[in-house]
Amino acid sequence: MKAAVVHDFTKPLRVEDVPKPEPGLGEVVIKIEASGLCHTDIHAAHGDWPVKPKLPLIPGHEGVGIVESVGQAVTEVQEGDRVAVPWLGYACGACEYCASGWETLCEKQLNTGYFLDGGHAEYSKAFAKYVGRVPEGIHPFEAAPLTCAGVTTYKALKVSGARPSDLVAVFGIGGLGHLALQYARIAGAAVVAVDLFDEKLKLARDLGAEYTVNAREQDPVEEIKKLGGADGVIATAVSPRAFEQGFGSLKRGGTLVFVGLPKDNAIQLPIFETVLNGIHVVGSIVGTRVDLQEVFELHAMGRTRVVHQERNLENVNEAIEEVEEGKVDARLVFDMGVKEPARQPEGVLTQEAEEPSEQPTGEVGEHRGPVPG
Repeated sequence: MKAAVVHDFTKPLRVEDVPKPEPGLGEVVIKIEASGLCHTDIHAAHGDWPVKPKLPLIPGHEGVGIVESVGQAVTEVQEGDRVAVPWLGYACGACEYCASGWETLCEKQLNTGYFLDGGHAEYSKAFAKYVGRVPEGIHPFEAAPLTCAGVTTYKALKVSGARPSDLVAVFGIGGLGHLALQYARIAGAAVVAVDLFDEKLKLARDLGAEYTVNAREQDPVEEIKKLGGADGVIATAVSPRAFEQGFGSLKRGGTLVFVGLPKDNAIQLPIFETVLNGIHVVGSIVGTRVDLQEVFELHAMGRTRVVHQERNLENVNEAIEEVEEGKVDARLVFDMGVKEPARQPEGVLTQEAEEPSEQPTGEVGEHRGPVPG
């Protein structure tokens, strides 16, 4: 099969032929239809984070496709089901985190596209208990970004405690941010969108943001304080400066949720103001299997819009450059063989662009602790 493979953190991915996986005990093999490109894939390909992924590696944790074969003892899905393969590829199911609804904190977890080969390939193998069923009516091009960008920001919104009449600031309107602002509005909050590009801010307004701030031209802290300060900040940007600005934008008692994972892994926060103003700072890592099903249900109800562009896997390195240079409105999705056009909610267009398409695989790498996605 064709797959996009990382062999060296300092070199581009290679699209090459690799062995097609076979399902083992409790596993399924999925014929991938669509696979979203997340910024985490880029960090994995470059080895940016303190905990390194396995090599060789097939990235991708937004894979959606049809179950082609099942291994022994699989009862959760069957051949022909459309499923999503998320970041949380495996958890032990027995530790205090798994038992208390926080499986995403399991210390024995294995992450798709990091410790397990992911979805940037024609076929992908996954643990059946950890794939998500994709409801009928959701196109693979839409389901793919929801599998990470959607469930990650949905969980972040929950963690923020956002309520009707709150003001939520979303820093970074891209693959994650364009969904975060929609979940904030579903929760009843008003939204201020912060980004560096006018095109991203126009997208935010189109999706319902009441206020926008171009951080190149205005001071986000000053502008958000004029609105009374934010009750919650969802920081999805890949710049530590945006996290610091998010902190400064909060009103007393507000909550700053760390979501994005910049390569530069440090920010400065003042102790005095944090204590005096009763500020909450919390990290939020993806979401559980239940969260993912809720994300799919909301989309099936027409409550969210997924803005995406399709690419071919052969052009994976060009796609990565597009994301790194901020040339993508929201999400890029690799078309691995979807025959029908995507169904988009009214008012959202699937933008077509030049082609790209295909890539590699391997075994489970050595696991050295949970990695945030």
